[in-house]
Amino acid sequence: MDPLDSYSRTVSSVAAAVTPHVASLRIGPGAGSAVVFTDDGLMLTNAHVVGAGRDGVAAFTDGTESRFDVVGVDPLSDLAVLRAPGATPTAAVLGDADRLVVGQLVVAVGNPLGLTGSVTAGVVSALGRSLPVRSGRSMRMIEDVIQTDAALNPGNSGGALADAGATVVGINTAVAGIGLGMAVPVNATTRRIIGELLADGRVRRGYLGLVGVPTPLPAPVVQRTGQTSGLRLVEVIPGSPADRAGLRAGDLVLSAGRKPVTNAQGIQRQLFSEAIGTRLPITVLRNGAMVDVITVPTELVAS
Repeated sequence: MDPLDSYSRTVSSVAAAVTPHVASLRIGPGAGSAVVFTDDGLMLTNAHVVGAGRDGVAAFTDGTESRFDVVGVDPLSDLAVLRAPGATPTAAVLGDADRLVVGQLVVAVGNPLGLTGSVTAGVVSALGRSLPVRSGRSMRMIEDVIQTDAALNPGNSGGALADAGATVVGINTAVAGIGLGMAVPVNATTRRIIGELLADGRVRRGYLGLVGVPTPLPAPVVQRTGQTSGLRLVEVIPGSPADRAGLRAGDLVLSAGRKPVTNAQGIQRQLFSEAIGTRLPITVLRNGAMVDVITVPTELVAS
């Protein structure tokens, strides 16, 4: 089969499988997209699409419409969960963005510029990007964001980013610039956020106050630990729990809570409600030596 024909068949197949599960949202003065992820009408979208709205209307490509209510919103991950009690399509299949590789084919499905059921295709341009989001006076970096060159436009937000197997690996969230789009990854952390939104309507998080980038470990450390990468701290917020504990910019984080840290998610996934006010040991490589630092996360307040 001709490679271009094979590519077209793959994109067409993914589009046919995913498009029916993506809704066009009308909520307040805004609009966007959402992905049905349970058979009883739960949908996943962006927090910035929902804004302060509490309900709206979801329209699907088969012509059906259903009113929905907002179950919970988490501005600091830019995710929100909606519930449509009326008729909705069956659930899309959620995948695992942690398995993506750069160069992999991805397909974006959404409703850009009000054009329902639009499909664009491209590749994973980069992984592990950080996307700053703000809620009130609080700023947080959404870590491990997927960067893609699949065309995204206003209205794509909240729509699906799917792999060649038609599993949803990201929720499209932002246009970073000409030819660049971003998507919040669907992974274990996302599923944890969804669970908390369903249970409480919000997400409580611990706060340390650090920013890092994945970095390869020196060969002697790899031989000693079996770990190939860590998280290089590029910023420690003055006065933050990380600062008070003695962490410094330049430290190379190896583990948190005695679990290996290879990227920012290795720390973020440990900063949910149960971490607040409890001791979280962090091991760093500093000046060639391993140093144990005891941090105590405080609650991150989005205000």
